[in-house]
Amino acid sequence: MPQAYLHSLFFLTLYLITGNGQDGKFSGPLKAMTFFVFEGQEEKQIIFQFKANPPAVNFTLTGETDGIFQIQPEGLLYHTKPLDRETRAVHKLQVAALDARGTIVEGPVPITIEVKDINDNRPTFLQAKYEGSVRQNSRPGKPFMYVNATDLDDPATPNGQLLYEITIQLPLIDNAMYFQINNKTGAISLTPKGSRELDPVKNPFYNLMVSVKDMGGQSDNSFSDTTSVDIIVKENIWKTPEPVKIVENSTDLHPIKITQVRWNEPGAQYSLVEKEKLSRFPFSIDQKGDIYVTQPLDREEKDSYVFYAVAKDEHGKALASPLEIHVTVIDINDNPPTCPPKETIFEVQENEKIGSNIGTFIAHDLDQENTANSVLEYRIVEQIPKLPTDGLFLVQTITGVFQLAQQSLRKQDTPQYNITVEVSNRDFKTLCPVQIHVIDINDQIPIFEKSDYGNLTIPEDTKVGSIILTIQATDADEPFTGSSKILYSIIQGDDEGRLMIDTDPQTNAGYVKVKKPLDFEMSDVYNIVFKAENPEPLVFGVEHNASSFATFRLILTNVNEAPIFSQEIYQAKVHEDAPMGTKLMNVTAKDPEGLEISYSLKGDVKNWLRIDPTTGEIFSAAPLDREAENLYRVQVVATEIGGSSLSSVAEAHLTLLDVNDNPPRLAKEYTGLFFCHPPQAPGSLLFEATDDDQHSFRGPQFTFSLGDERFQNDWEVSKINGTHARLSTKHTGFEEKVYNITILISDGGRPPLEGSVYLPVTFCKCVEGRCFRPAGHQPGMPTVGMAVGILLGTLSVIGITLAVVFIRIKKNKGKANVENAQASEVHPLRN
Repeated sequence: MPQAYLHSLFFLTLYLITGNGQDGKFSGPLKAMTFFVFEGQEEKQIIFQFKANPPAVNFTLTGETDGIFQIQPEGLLYHTKPLDRETRAVHKLQVAALDARGTIVEGPVPITIEVKDINDNRPTFLQAKYEGSVRQNSRPGKPFMYVNATDLDDPATPNGQLLYEITIQLPLIDNAMYFQINNKTGAISLTPKGSRELDPVKNPFYNLMVSVKDMGGQSDNSFSDTTSVDIIVKENIWKTPEPVKIVENSTDLHPIKITQVRWNEPGAQYSLVEKEKLSRFPFSIDQKGDIYVTQPLDREEKDSYVFYAVAKDEHGKALASPLEIHVTVIDINDNPPTCPPKETIFEVQENEKIGSNIGTFIAHDLDQENTANSVLEYRIVEQIPKLPTDGLFLVQTITGVFQLAQQSLRKQDTPQYNITVEVSNRDFKTLCPVQIHVIDINDQIPIFEKSDYGNLTIPEDTKVGSIILTIQATDADEPFTGSSKILYSIIQGDDEGRLMIDTDPQTNAGYVKVKKPLDFEMSDVYNIVFKAENPEPLVFGVEHNASSFATFRLILTNVNEAPIFSQEIYQAKVHEDAPMGTKLMNVTAKDPEGLEISYSLKGDVKNWLRIDPTTGEIFSAAPLDREAENLYRVQVVATEIGGSSLSSVAEAHLTLLDVNDNPPRLAKEYTGLFFCHPPQAPGSLLFEATDDDQHSFRGPQFTFSLGDERFQNDWEVSKINGTHARLSTKHTGFEEKVYNITILISDGGRPPLEGSVYLPVTFCKCVEGRCFRPAGHQPGMPTVGMAVGILLGTLSVIGITLAVVFIRIKKNKGKANVENAQASEVHPLRN
């Protein structure tokens, strides 16, 4: 069989097996075509089979073959080795059909091979280490540096899509990230917490480890790279200046510099922004950051200003949060006193006593309150008419209180006086008018327009504030005076104060309103008696009669209401070991309409309780546990049976009292107790006990003893206080091993409980006060322990020599030192 035939047969078989082609077609006529081939495929992969009409017997391939693409005489186009998109992404080829003499009979036609990308390149940072700096309090989210990585794979596919991430921040304070990174651009900025808390005094330097992954970070097969980022924190000089004080109405030449702000770097563009919209904004800022007041200020127009100083970059973006500027305007005495907007009118009765207060005159000063600039003084400068005499009135200098100064007045002599009051402060004076009207005395009683206002029926749920009746009385005294103004009251039939009466000051009409919720079950009929009277007392000899009284009958209709508990909160106490079924408390509710009530529980999350639905008695339904919940709260629901099935809710609180049901135990796990071997003298160790029960203010009072008679000759236990004890050795003849000492701890409760615990105590060789266990050594070579021992021995000799000299110098204090040394033989608890 010819070799060429075998070669063609091989490719045909491979073609049929691989099933390559375009749009599901593996062969076709010779025409311009585009094929998509993934890079990295094995060699000898067939792409397509071209077919040509006779006399074509062969095909030729030209163009950017790069020695990779070939075509068989049968028209099979294939590649001989894997493609690499990063070397060439598109191959431009030409295919032509030849006859037996090698003459082109069809074509050539253009063939485009587009190499499809696979993820065969890892991303790489442009730098192994990045360095940057940031100012404290910089705006969060504003990048201050970038990291960049590249990937040779196709950026239009996930293979070349990179994702950045901060993996480590050092130091990490309170587990808070101060820095963040844009996972697509690599821009590093501050987090809101970092903007607030970065402080170069506390931590001037931070290091970040930043990773980058391809495949958008979404695949377990993605490649990654890591770089280090060093960040220096610089002080922020963009700080709020101290509050500014400016004296009002300044005559100095404006603008006047009042304060300044500075951005951390040159080139910032400054501006001021109003916090509130003002008719005029008298401040400006230049591009050095100096802030000016541009015109005199008036405290009476506005006593303070708050605005913002803003710094922006050349693109108009804010460099940091705005600074709040506070300006206070200082007062000067530049305003005269002003009279009240309406003329002041006082009333005085004919029979008023000398010295009686007639009223208070109040003038105003626009200068700052509670300062000398606004203190006013009052003085009467004129009285018209001067009948029956001048000086009938006086005014208190500081308070402005008017008083009757000389004698009682008579309306028939003079019904009205016109007074001129001089009001002054330190620099100004103002004259103000005051009228004083003499009114007749209250010698006429109020008289109701009718004595009986009949019956009125309303539902018991009428809203509070509703007007249910209007009553009217008249008075023949001078209108709009205290003698003719009428006040109404209910003197009978409303002992609980569920109603009230407001008087119309213009018409003296009385509006009867619901003051408190009405209750049909408490009372369904109210027989009301009204009384009309004046705020001014009647003159001597004049009394109210039946004309000043009226009656009224109010009838209520019933409205269905929810049950009412006797208490809002029910409380009980019980010991936690109370048996199931113990009665704990009894809740009671009544239905205003007299319907029967069913009780239920809500919020019994531990299922500790049950309630009798008929009686409201609450019982324990499971074992109680104070250590799990010492105050158990549930809700009791009372629902009326029948009617509208309305319900109400009350609280039930159960306090669990402690019983001694927890044996004592060690306060913590003691795993590192040891003595150095061989011991030089008896020693001791401290340990602590506890339990979960409740104790008195003195705390637990445990007792301690050895739990095994075998330990009596070697060990002893002594109590230090209610929670601590000392385990001591009685001699020095212990082996180099671990001893498990059993301790019995009793709590002394009622009944007393006893806990058995054990303390593992190790006797071991020590180096520098710690257990030493050699790791093994070669024959003839000293171990680390031996070397340390030799060193310690040498130092000990030197130390003893120095100690002898020191003791001789300090022999007067020797006795105290010996006592301290003896006391220090009690070893502290090592854990």
